[in-house]
Amino acid sequence: MSDPVDVTVDTDDESESVRVHDDGGEVEAGDATVRFSFSGTGEDGQSSGNDEQSSGNDDGDDPCRIAELDSVPTDSTLVFEARNGRRGVNCILHRSGDAVAAWRNSCPHQPEVPLDPGRGAIVRGDQLVCHKHGAQFEPDNGVCTHGPCAGDALDSIEVTVRDGDVYLTDERFERAERR
Repeated sequence: MSDPVDVTVDTDDESESVRVHDDGGEVEAGDATVRFSFSGTGEDGQSSGNDEQSSGNDDGDDPCRIAELDSVPTDSTLVFEARNGRRGVNCILHRSGDAVAAWRNSCPHQPEVPLDPGRGAIVRGDQLVCHKHGAQFEPDNGVCTHGPCAGDALDSIEVTVRDGDVYLTDERFERAERR
């Protein structure tokens, strides 16, 4: 498969979205598991397609390095993908001073709606704003302070700033890629 596909599974209790870079896979949300194949997987579930994996982030040094601290905006967001094997999760970074926070690029109200549709998320005052619903989120903890998902929070992704660079430190993922 040449282009990644975003797959979302919604249940009554939760929603899970992943970006798939393979010809098949599975997504779990609550008690539901959805297995899928876009082309030619065998009975063992193994893809018969191209098994090459991408090489990580742009600089090639540390696969968990996302970006230079100075390139993370304070008035918008920077999109990256947290990867585990051939599965990826679309994420955003936002900076407040020297602190950086990262979240899944997904509004809790409707998880298929990204906060950053590709041109940067809206930041009004110090709040991140969903471009579709107007929900407002605290920049440090991702809690929704106003809108249809008030009280909910963005899904946090662990990152750290070290030596002027931002690194993915979330144990659920093995590398980061800029988009």
